[in-house]
Amino acid sequence: MAAAAAATGAEAREVPLTASIEQSTLASGVRVLTERMPDATSVSLGCWVAIGGRDETPALDGASHFLEHLLFKGTASRSARDIAEAVEAVGGEVNAFTAKEHTAYYARLPATAVGLGLDVLTDVLTAPAFRPDEVEAERQVILEELALSEDEPEDRVHTLAHEAMWPDHPLGREVLGTPESITGMGRDDIAGFFDAHYRATNLVVAAAGAVEHDEVLSAVDARFGSPASSVDRPARHVPTGASVSRALIRRPTEQGNLVVAWPAFDLHDPDRFALAVLNQVLGGGLSSRLFQQIREERGLAYSVYSSTALYADAGMLAAYAGTGPARAAEVRKLIVAEAESLAVAGITERELEVAAGYLEGSLLLGLEDSTGRMARLGGQVTARGRVVPIDQQVAAIRAVTVDDVARVAGRVLGADPVICGVGPLTESDLG
Repeated sequence: MAAAAAATGAEAREVPLTASIEQSTLASGVRVLTERMPDATSVSLGCWVAIGGRDETPALDGASHFLEHLLFKGTASRSARDIAEAVEAVGGEVNAFTAKEHTAYYARLPATAVGLGLDVLTDVLTAPAFRPDEVEAERQVILEELALSEDEPEDRVHTLAHEAMWPDHPLGREVLGTPESITGMGRDDIAGFFDAHYRATNLVVAAAGAVEHDEVLSAVDARFGSPASSVDRPARHVPTGASVSRALIRRPTEQGNLVVAWPAFDLHDPDRFALAVLNQVLGGGLSSRLFQQIREERGLAYSVYSSTALYADAGMLAAYAGTGPARAAEVRKLIVAEAESLAVAGITERELEVAAGYLEGSLLLGLEDSTGRMARLGGQVTARGRVVPIDQQVAAIRAVTVDDVARVAGRVLGADPVICGVGPLTESDLG
C-alpha cells in the first residue's frame, strides 16, 4: 500500500472506509474514492467540483452551468465529436449536472473501458479548449434551455419559491443564470471562472463498480499530481434577509401551480433524519397525507408532493400541487392545514413505521447500481467532507421517534410559509 501511494504521489492511503471503499488524497489535494463491486461488469466514474450556482457573482450568474456544457465541447486534443464517439464506441455514456453548491461530471462504461473513461473525464477537467465558436454555439443552447425552463410552470414555481425564500441571495438565483447574464458572459469570463475555481483542492473523484483503487489513483495523479497551493472557493454567506411571503407569476396555463414552502435547516443539522421522515409523511409518497387527501380522497390534483432542499447553511421544505385554477385556493388551504396539524400533533407510530421503512429501503435500493454508489461517494464527500457508512445512516433513520418528528414539525412547520404560484391565479388564491 505504501509503495503504491509513493508511486502515484498520493500523500497517504487512508484506512479503507469499508472492505470495499477506499479513499486517498493526492499531493495536489484531489480526494479519490473508489468502491469495489465484485459482481459488477460496469464502472461509474464521477468528478465532483465543489463549486455551484451560489458561488457566482451576479455578473457571472450561470457560469457553473455554462462550464458544465462547455467542458464536453472539446479539449486541447479532442473535439466534442471525438469525446462522444470514443465513449459511445464502447457502449458508454457521459453526462453532467449543476447544482447550487457543486457541479458533477460523470461517465458509465463497461469495466473493460475504465481507462478510456478516466482519460476522457480528466482531460475535460484539465484541458478544456473554450473555442470561441463552441462558446457561442453553446450560449444559444443555454438560452434555449432557459426558455424551456420558463415554459415549464412546475419548474418555474419551484424556482420562484427559492427566489422568494432567499431574495437577494445566491441560493435564490436560478442555476441556469438569466438571459442577460448568459448573453453578457464572454469567453474569457468563463475561462477565468474555470481557472480560478476548477482546482485540485475543490475536486473529488469517485468511482464504483468493477474498478481498482490504484488504477483510478494513477490516472487522476497523472493529470492532477503536482502539489498545488490551496485554493478556496468564494466565501459563502448565510442567508439573513427576510423572505417574500407571497409571489405570483400569472400565465395562461391550463393549471395553477402552487408551492407552499417553509424555512428549514442545513444539511449538517442532527434533525435532518427526522425532517426526512416528516417530509415523507407530509408528501413524500403515495401513502403521504397530501397525496391521500388532495388526490385520492378529493381528486383535486394529479401531481402533489413535498420535498426538501438542504444546503450548507440553509434549507427548505416545500409542498407542490398542480390543480385547476378554480381549485387552487382550496388546495392551498388543505396544504397549510395539514402542515399546521403536523406542527401541533405530529405523526402516528404507523406513519413513522411506513416513512422510516421507505427511507431505509430506498437508501438500500440505491446501492444496487454503480452509478448510485459513485454518486453517494462523490456527493457526500463534496457536501459533508466524508462518507457516512450505510449502517450509520440506517441506524440514524431507525433511531427517529415520533417525538423527534413532532419537535421538527414544530420547528419547521410552525413558521409562516412562503406561498408561490404560477398560472392563471390571483393573489387571493395564495391567501
